[in-house]
Amino acid sequence: MSPSPDLATYLDDLRHTVDAALAHALPEGMAPALIIDAMRHGLMSGGKRLRPCLTLMTAEAVAPLAGTTVPRARLLAIPSACAVEMIHSYSLVHDDLPAMDNDILRRGRPTTHVVYGDGVAVLAGDGLLTEAFGLLAASPSPVAPSGAPEAPADRRLRVLSVLAVAAGAIGMVGGQTIDLQAAGRVPSHPAQPLSERELRDMHARKTGALIRASAVAGAMITGVEDSTIAAVDQYANELGLAFQIIDDVLDVEGSDADLGKTAGKDAASGKPSYAALHGIDESRRLAAACVERAKATLHAAGLEGRLTALADWSLTRTR
Repeated sequence: MSPSPDLATYLDDLRHTVDAALAHALPEGMAPALIIDAMRHGLMSGGKRLRPCLTLMTAEAVAPLAGTTVPRARLLAIPSACAVEMIHSYSLVHDDLPAMDNDILRRGRPTTHVVYGDGVAVLAGDGLLTEAFGLLAASPSPVAPSGAPEAPADRRLRVLSVLAVAAGAIGMVGGQTIDLQAAGRVPSHPAQPLSERELRDMHARKTGALIRASAVAGAMITGVEDSTIAAVDQYANELGLAFQIIDDVLDVEGSDADLGKTAGKDAASGKPSYAALHGIDESRRLAAACVERAKATLHAAGLEGRLTALADWSLTRTR
């Protein structure tokens, strides 16, 4: 199911903002054309843009609490949103490699290693990750619109730290490592089936960490108080788990055309998933419980609105 008309229009506006900014994110003319082409293939291939949209949505949601306007909050958050999407795109380029998930389709197009080869795909992912942090550190940021306000250096440093933890060994890298071992893809370590607690921990690192960081970055860069940042983090933690559970369900129920990637990969490769551990109906119930907790957190923090609508949509989406 598509999001409600109001939410769909809003998300389209945010995606347009992100894509327009990302067009200026890569160091074209200063790096070899081949690596820029490969990085662009992984970065500018569409997709939901959930994470950068969440950064902008959160910035706008907390703007009144930060004593600023919604348009200014969006401008402040654009570099953070672009950095988030570059990190996410890097992770997809690497996840699709033969040594990882070995997929040939991403966002409805051939994966980066299929087009450019494994070596250049590795380097393209490395480049996207590194340039993400450079983009946030730059003053002014190359993705910021002309005349846009710049977030103070201390806020940008806090966002850098949050994104580094989410992308590193504690977060995505650690989660992917657990995934590989559980699937028997590490020769020196035997496969280890995951308990429900271990599966949740893997997803919290592999998927949830960057979703949490995306939302926290939007709140943090806007200058809101730490208590509100903590509420945003709690909301995004539940939202991230709901998204991952539904992803597991869609891998079973969805099609290549709907998902923009190869359906059925998890089951075919023996990867741990909520659908495999709990079945479809119980997985959907668990996701719904996550969404209810996320919405309760927003209500307590006075942040209800489009963030609530996004949580509801996470349960009915088809891709």
